Amino acid sequence: MTGQSKRERFVERYLDPASRLGEVLFGLIMVLGATLTAGLDVPEGKAGVRRLLYAALGCNMAWGIIDGVMYVMNCMTVRAEKARLIDAIQRAPDARAALDVIRGEIEPRFETLTEPENRDALSRSILRYLARGEAPKVRVTRDDLYGALASFWLVFLSCLPVTVPFLVISEPIRALRVSNALLIVMLFTVGRKWAQYAHTNRLLGGLIMVAIGLALVGIAVLLGG
Repeated sequence: MTGQSKRERFVERYLDPASRLGEVLFGLIMVLGATLTAGLDVPEGKAGVRRLLYAALGCNMAWGIIDGVMYVMNCMTVRAEKARLIDAIQRAPDARAALDVIRGEIEPRFETLTEPENRDALSRSILRYLARGEAPKVRVTRDDLYGALASFWLVFLSCLPVTVPFLVISEPIRALRVSNALLIVMLFTVGRKWAQYAHTNRLLGGLIMVAIGLALVGIAVLLGG
């Protein structure tokens, strides 16, 4: 197995398709905003290019760290909610009260997917499973940290291509425009992939993402970027 496929499998283990696309999308938008902001007042020559490069890399790493922390917090929140549900079920005075607790949790989520009798059977099945279950401890686990690392890794890798112009072009404004163009292409690709998962028009999905990017570029240009 190649190193790249190992990294892909690692990310896929902890992040579902929607989360992976979200990480890439938000990372690209943040880097676009950071580089455009830095480009509003950038010196000429190599010093200006370095400033743009540092802005892109700094935003890239900061957003990856923030997403990693948010991943851990979300995992802990999910476990806390599960622990609360188990505690409420086990503290219920009788089976009917416990079923009411479960129905309050699952019916809003499955109302459009199941018939009433199926939801009742599901509620009773959950009751049998959780009545003697042990509530999870609300603490950071190793898998949480691995998931945080996957979030950081995905954001970091996905935004690296937009830094290439700052390494090979010595004129800062031209390097910024090439970087912006790469970002637009990547946004279009992410939009098409999102549309594939959403079972909607891929071209439309790509264009919507591009529109977001162009809107940010347009705002920066109007402000003098």
